[in-house]
Amino acid sequence: MTIPMSSPEIPTGPGLDPGLYIVATPIGNLGDLSPRAADVLARADVVAVEDSRVTAGLLRHIGVKRPMIPYHDHNAEGVRPSLIARMATEAVALVSDAGTPLISDPGFKLVRDARAAGHLVVTIPGPCAAVAALTLAGLPTDRFLFLGFLPPKEKARADAIAEVAAVRATLVLYESGPRLAACLATLATVLGDREAAVTREITKKFEEAVTGTLATLAARYADAPPRGEIVIVVAPPGDAPPASVEDGDTALAEALTRLPAGQAASEVAKALGLDRKTLYARALAMKN
Repeated sequence: MTIPMSSPEIPTGPGLDPGLYIVATPIGNLGDLSPRAADVLARADVVAVEDSRVTAGLLRHIGVKRPMIPYHDHNAEGVRPSLIARMATEAVALVSDAGTPLISDPGFKLVRDARAAGHLVVTIPGPCAAVAALTLAGLPTDRFLFLGFLPPKEKARADAIAEVAAVRATLVLYESGPRLAACLATLATVLGDREAAVTREITKKFEEAVTGTLATLAARYADAPPRGEIVIVVAPPGDAPPASVEDGDTALAEALTRLPAGQAASEVAKALGLDRKTLYARALAMKN
């Protein structure tokens, strides 16, 4: 982690109200910890952490010590009930090793159960690698779909990508260095050679965003897997070619098995962007 020139000053004051506090932490540069996040961590009764060693370093940086309880994929089911019980009288802060809790983390069940128990739930927003990568990639950001980590095996990975291939949104996913080239190659095979970006070491000294087509990026990293935490950003699909007369006839023939001519023409016109009057005439001809 990159250590900033100075540590934030920690506000002092009364304890926090009992409940759950979802605290975003830096994804690399400790200077990105917000004053509000530092304040909550300093005053929480207990901090639920992914790895106590990582969070201990963050707490040392802001000059505080707090009790910590491990909360991660392997122990969440067993630990969650006791954390929920403590929220009745104590302030429980939830952090991940880096970034915003619940994003590719098991925290959503803790939030769900805290709400069901009637406890206060507060979010302290901040860094998120997926959103930071979008700002670096130079690809459309008006609609995006976060996929987390794809399956490691090629067939399962290809199937997962195929499920979202037609989604008209930029895709954002996490990956490790050793699997990066294989993941990019599968993306290129299933999605076609879309524009993409590979971002890594975000907010750190060697932050980079490498752009190109999926095939070009797969070749780049085939023999040189990078280090660090990686986010892949993939452009949305291009505009579909306009529907042909043959497409309209095929869709009409199917629609006419379920609907009268007028409704069939309306349905196909809306789905394919074709002229309704023309489709209605075709539908009448087909019926006759």
